[in-house]
Amino acid sequence: MGHLNLPPSKRNPRQWKLLDIVSAFFFALVLLFFLLVFTPLGDSLAASGRQALLLSTSDPKQRHRLVELLELGHHHQPIEACPADSVDHMPCEDPRRNSQLSREMNFYRERHCPLPDETPLCLIPPPLGYKIPVQWPESLHKIWHSNMPHNKIADRKGHQGWMKEEGPYFIFPGGGTMFPDGAASYIEKLGQFIPITGGTLRTALDMGCGVASFGGSMLKEGILTLSFAPRDSHKAQIQFVLERGIPAFVLMLGTRRLPFPAFAFDLIHCSRCLIPFTAYNATYFVEVDRLLRPGGYLVISGPPVQWPKQDKEWTDLQAVARALCYELIAVDGNTAIWKKPDGDSCLPNQNEFGLELCDGSNDPSNAWYFKLKKCVTKTSSVNGEYAIGTIPKWPDRLTIAPSRALVMKNGIDLFEADTRRWARRVAYYKNTLNVKLGTPAIRNVMDMNAFFGGFAAALKSDPVWVMNVVPARKPLTLDVIYDRGLIGVYHDWCEPFSTYPRTYDLIHVAGIESLIKLPGSSKSRCNLVDLMVEIDRMLRPEGTVVIRDSPEVIEKVARIAHAVRWSATINDKEPESHGRENILVATKTFWQLTSSSS
Repeated sequence: MGHLNLPPSKRNPRQWKLLDIVSAFFFALVLLFFLLVFTPLGDSLAASGRQALLLSTSDPKQRHRLVELLELGHHHQPIEACPADSVDHMPCEDPRRNSQLSREMNFYRERHCPLPDETPLCLIPPPLGYKIPVQWPESLHKIWHSNMPHNKIADRKGHQGWMKEEGPYFIFPGGGTMFPDGAASYIEKLGQFIPITGGTLRTALDMGCGVASFGGSMLKEGILTLSFAPRDSHKAQIQFVLERGIPAFVLMLGTRRLPFPAFAFDLIHCSRCLIPFTAYNATYFVEVDRLLRPGGYLVISGPPVQWPKQDKEWTDLQAVARALCYELIAVDGNTAIWKKPDGDSCLPNQNEFGLELCDGSNDPSNAWYFKLKKCVTKTSSVNGEYAIGTIPKWPDRLTIAPSRALVMKNGIDLFEADTRRWARRVAYYKNTLNVKLGTPAIRNVMDMNAFFGGFAAALKSDPVWVMNVVPARKPLTLDVIYDRGLIGVYHDWCEPFSTYPRTYDLIHVAGIESLIKLPGSSKSRCNLVDLMVEIDRMLRPEGTVVIRDSPEVIEKVARIAHAVRWSATINDKEPESHGRENILVATKTFWQLTSSSS
């Protein structure tokens, strides 16, 4: 059989096809290179690629790799901004997530945090038109409307004196549902029955606080009130409170103990807080009793106190108070005032709620993700002198070592050394590092690792309040902080904090790496990148961060500070301090979303 002679180009069609594909692919790569390098398309694709990388939650390995690069300083781009609709995002109080949970005892309105791998790694932007907040004390009465343009409370509660819109501001006349004529006259009336003045009372808890007209008015009486409310239909009420410069955070009395130690508050106040105190066998009243200092005062205004169609609820409330031997001091209209007994409750006794005393296995100050107990805390279960009348009056109680400090070995010596150390350190912060403490620029302060509250105590002459955070896995010293007349909460810094974005002017942390480590171990439970992104979320634009730790840790912190867009300097420690420490002082830059990123 003969062979057909073909031209050379047609002798091997398979070979020609392969060469064609390779050539086309090569020219496509060249074209793509020129597009990426020399046209705006390249910048757009790179930005979207980084955004996809930073916001990705579908691949934990990818997220872990990014965290590792950021800690090593090998990721040179700043962390991207979160979407524009996240300006008020609180990861653990996300209505979209929590609305799927049980309504029983308001479980769905408590803290429910996403896993770190489910959390977008991005920086919360300020809202459009955000301004540096009005400074204290003017902020007590007015704030910028554009910083939280939520008109719901003003529209619904303006006639009750909560707040109203006036030009570029929200104005706070000082009223409330139960005191539309103003909190000042309401507090003056309470003073007929309670020692409001004179330093006998110092720490107060305001439950379901609205915009904290009560807490704001108590400040001039020398009473430091921690106000709380859940994230609920009154959109952003706690955000308004913090913008005003009043101590507050987001919290719900539901299925768990509130994150405070036993016998912390001298006064507990509820003005139309609508907490069903006698429901669930009086579980909520029992929790209030755990928190109230012996000899302290409980004030409930509004339902069910002499309220129409709530006769049974009012009768039950009086009955449970009697069962715990509370003295009913006064009933004035819809306001009832009780005084807690100085010593142990008169339980056990016959009562319709089945109340009994807690046994010895109950630690009444264990309150981080701790289910509510249906038993009553014995005063004698906590060592020390902490009843009203046995502790010094304010301000002496700030500097006299509380007897509850004795729970730690050499506790009194530790307390006194801690007090001296922080007085020296704060003076160094102000005089050498030029931290703006003591100026109107700083009002809301957080100490993330507070121990005995020495840092806050050293600020006693400054126009600030301090949220003292005691890490839940460290020694539970928060009771000492309250005995000093300061306030704070338990928290685990491997989770986001229960506050809105942009609520603190200064955040301070000594020993930042210890917050993410297993106690007594070098193993980390979480990472510094997520922690510093959370610090950034809580910090106001142009706010200050002060972090002290070993030089190696501070070097790592400085690398991450660049990624979260802070302007940072590393400084030597005070000459008088011992140990190996450096101090990072950083300022959060005031950046805003661009039209392309929103």
